[in-house]
Amino acid sequence: MLRLRVDPDRPADDELMPAVRAIQRGGIVAFPTDTFYGLAVDPRSSAAVRKIFEVKHRPADQPIPLIAESLSQVAARVGTLTPLAERLASKYWPGPLTLIIVASSELCAEVTRGTGTAAVRVPDHRVARALAGAVGHAMTSTSANLSGFAPLSSPDEVAASLGDAIDVLVDAGSAPGGMASTIINATGTDPILVRAGAVPWERVLKFLG
Repeated sequence: MLRLRVDPDRPADDELMPAVRAIQRGGIVAFPTDTFYGLAVDPRSSAAVRKIFEVKHRPADQPIPLIAESLSQVAARVGTLTPLAERLASKYWPGPLTLIIVASSELCAEVTRGTGTAAVRVPDHRVARALAGAVGHAMTSTSANLSGFAPLSSPDEVAASLGDAIDVLVDAGSAPGGMASTIINATGTDPILVRAGAVPWERVLKFLG
């Protein structure tokens, strides 16, 4: 495992290039988000996504969430945003709100698990967004831990837990931790709460009026 130490406030593209190349080769990269550390692979590659299931011992029927650099990257490479999804994204991105949208055909079946949808967000973390920007497309962002165990906010914990099962660890210090992202199904005209999290459901409903 290669460990890259980067400035969380000023990540440089050249510093991230070993992680970018690892993802392009089908490898696994651990990186910080605005909640916990996540695992990034190319969501268009079935072989790469299967590695995540193997490393995490993740149940095969669970879809894999994604993160992107920006709303425009989501629209271009992840899927179709309804007016509801666009409204929520404009309010809560970057931030810990994951939206379920109709998935692009670019995404592999191991990401969508036959649902026809994808769960995606733009995180409020410069390193995560810089990595997605440098890669040029959205990345997986399932938590960097073994399934059934607590998500990890420390790069040292990630290294101890996953070690050589990952190719690159982007170490930008501790992630904030706290609650995981709120997940909302935004494929229709009305929002559906899938998982309560860092963005209170009541606040979402109040915003939508």
